Amino acid sequence: MIRINLLPVRQLKKRAKARNQIVAVTIGFIFFLAALGAVAYLQTMKVSALQTAIADTNREIEKFKPVLAQIKQIEATQKELERKSAVIDKLKSDSSLTVRVLDEVANIIDNERMWLLDLNQQGGSLSLNGVALDNQTVAEFMDDLKLSPFVSNVELTDSSLRKIAGRDLKSFSLSCSVSQPAPPQQGENKQSAN
Repeated sequence: MIRINLLPVRQLKKRAKARNQIVAVTIGFIFFLAALGAVAYLQTMKVSALQTAIADTNREIEKFKPVLAQIKQIEATQKELERKSAVIDKLKSDSSLTVRVLDEVANIIDNERMWLLDLNQQGGSLSLNGVALDNQTVAEFMDDLKLSPFVSNVELTDSSLRKIAGRDLKSFSLSCSVSQPAPPQQGENKQSAN
């Protein structure tokens, strides 16, 4: 009978299998390192490209800084001109308002029953001092002032008897607010035209 020892063949197969596994793991690790290296290389290239783009952008920014400074200067000049224009418009409006308020008061006052001693406008406030024949005349004058589009908040601040040329007359002081009436809206103009 022939005896065959199969043990060394099994050990040889196990060793070959182990060697194949080590080679496979080593090859896999090498591929992993190669892939990792390729990713690192690509990332480095992207970073380099981005740094180049940033440098180009910074150069363009530096190139346009004088233009930007000019634009800012022009904007500042434009704001200053707009502010000056607004001041001029306000001065025109205020001077126009004073003339219109004086005209309005002159048209409202009853020259036969009252007269003004003092009229003072400062900004948006107007104060009137005068003398009337009676309280009814003062009340009518106040009511007429309230109807004016330029005058609002009419208040009697003082009323007293005053003897002038032997007659008892009513001395009065009024205060009120003055402003330009709001311009009519375009929709209202179209409706009133129809």
